[in-house]
Amino acid sequence: MYLEYFGLKELPFGITPDTQFIYPSRSHREALNLLHCALASGEGFIKVIGEVGTGKTLLCRRFLAEIEESWQAAYVHNPMLDPRGFLHEVAAEIGLGDETPGGLGLLVKRINGRLLELAEAGKRVVLCIDEAQSMPPLTLECLRLLSNLETEKRKLITIVLFAQPELDERLREHRFRQLRQRISFHHRLDFLDRDEIRRYLEQRLRCAGYGGGIPLFTPWAVRSLARYSRGVPRLVNILAHKALLLAFGAGLPQARWREVRAAARDTLEMPARPFRWLAWGRTK
Repeated sequence: MYLEYFGLKELPFGITPDTQFIYPSRSHREALNLLHCALASGEGFIKVIGEVGTGKTLLCRRFLAEIEESWQAAYVHNPMLDPRGFLHEVAAEIGLGDETPGGLGLLVKRINGRLLELAEAGKRVVLCIDEAQSMPPLTLECLRLLSNLETEKRKLITIVLFAQPELDERLREHRFRQLRQRISFHHRLDFLDRDEIRRYLEQRLRCAGYGGGIPLFTPWAVRSLARYSRGVPRLVNILAHKALLLAFGAGLPQARWREVRAAARDTLEMPARPFRWLAWGRTK
């Protein structure tokens, strides 16, 4: 591997979400600000939408790490469950145990009781649901039942949905109109632009221990990464990792546009012929 060759302590471009490597892009900062604002205002429903690979899970983990001690966090990372299984997950996350007995009505009642206990102890609950677009219709409807849990003054639980754009398509269905109307805050994650990709690469390399005197990606390599990845962080990671492997194999001090193009050919559906806009930068 290229770690020793480039003076790195660990792989800088893994695809597993790792908060150590999180890059605070403009869109992620806006999302975090909105999430904290929504918690402070006591709103019941928040929705964060992002395409595949835009860092929704990483954003969710960072948000959970930042919430104040007065909040109890509940996290459901795989909501592709039937209503009963989903409510069991929620019950376990708020301290009711893994095997809470009873049907849906009793489960909701026990969850409500636990939320009231936490409220009396000065704790408010935020439930974060990752990959929310995968929730079955009846389970999605369960969210409305949970959002009904409240005192005379405030909601007992705040629900944050992290999802792909398919969730918006589902919520436009007539049967979900009540749930759709309860979502007070929305945010859509943007892709990284070229300058953000350059800073993203630098930040991840720095976190991985790189202290060299030259950038490991030439300016044309960065431009190529922006073009081929379309600003999707996960694709940036995959292409950057492969480009460094190719540079290492060729004994180069940096990854050039050629290595990025070869990485893209290995990863994406691309024509064998190089793009003209890259060809005239071949010496870079």
